[in-house]
Amino acid sequence: MTAQRHREGSGRADAAGGATDDDAPPAAIAVDGLVKRFGTGPDAVTAVDGLSFEIEPGSVVGLLGPNGAGKTTTIKSILGMVLPDAGTVRIHGHDVAEAPREAYARVDAMLEGARNDYWRLTVRENLRYFATIGGVDPDSVADRHDRLLEKLDLAAKADEPVRSLSRGMKQKVSLASVLASDADVVFLDEPTLGLDVESSRTLRRELRRIVDERDLTAVVSSHDMDVIEAVCDRVIIMSEGRIVADDTVPALLDGFETRGYRLASPDLTDEVVAGVRERFEVTDRERVGEKTEIEVATDSDGFYALAAHLRERDVALDSVETVEPDLEEAFVEMTGDAGAAGGGEP
Repeated sequence: MTAQRHREGSGRADAAGGATDDDAPPAAIAVDGLVKRFGTGPDAVTAVDGLSFEIEPGSVVGLLGPNGAGKTTTIKSILGMVLPDAGTVRIHGHDVAEAPREAYARVDAMLEGARNDYWRLTVRENLRYFATIGGVDPDSVADRHDRLLEKLDLAAKADEPVRSLSRGMKQKVSLASVLASDADVVFLDEPTLGLDVESSRTLRRELRRIVDERDLTAVVSSHDMDVIEAVCDRVIIMSEGRIVADDTVPALLDGFETRGYRLASPDLTDEVVAGVRERFEVTDRERVGEKTEIEVATDSDGFYALAAHLRERDVALDSVETVEPDLEEAFVEMTGDAGAAGGGEP
């Protein structure tokens, strides 16, 4: 899927400013009490239910949630593409309802399921075009464009029409068009969709570099947990239109105990492993050279019992590693069955 750009609106200047005191700058994005319902009567669906959060300038925030959690509706409400039923949104202190032109002056986005590049133009022409409509002289950022094309492995395709490129290449052009602009707040919805593993790694490195270099504020919505862990300073997890967690990745994972241990030994024979299975949950077994490795799901107390069980059978362990929960497991735990469910937003 490709992406869509949202840039401008019209309205009067916002005099409120939005800063909490005279010295502190306003939040890059401030959402307060956001509500959005679809339909009326008994068939009405509340997609976003009283959402409130702030994002500081220069930070990258991951927005996670199962399908139907309200992520896309939230992003579109912030961008003014969906009119919320209640609540306010401010971008750098400007109320998007009262002063959309000021609020969206330096905002850019690529959204899953939409299209934001002109496929008849070449890759380079797209970057120049979107820089121009963003109020930037394309010649003044030509070096930036060249670096992006090189870093995203698009340099060899720079003078080819976008329509002739693969789906993954088109996705990278959409991303490059956003990152090549002069925006200081960007929304990236499923930025790695359609990319191979190496391209996804390249994107993660380049996005983090650009964020640090330009003090960029980014909201990244993705089902690719590797992307979220690699580039995000903080993660907001949504479920059923509400925030169920909001913290850094390490802090979110700290709330979960070690989920298991991986043991390696040449003494882990079929008979020994069978005995372990009778008392513990063995989730994985693998032969590596002269050794057998097993993964056992248990907590720290269970590990001591496991160690005693193996000692009684004269098993000398070569290595023991804790198997820590990752962000995907934490996500499923926090969102319940919905974390693994399908569906979608209205």
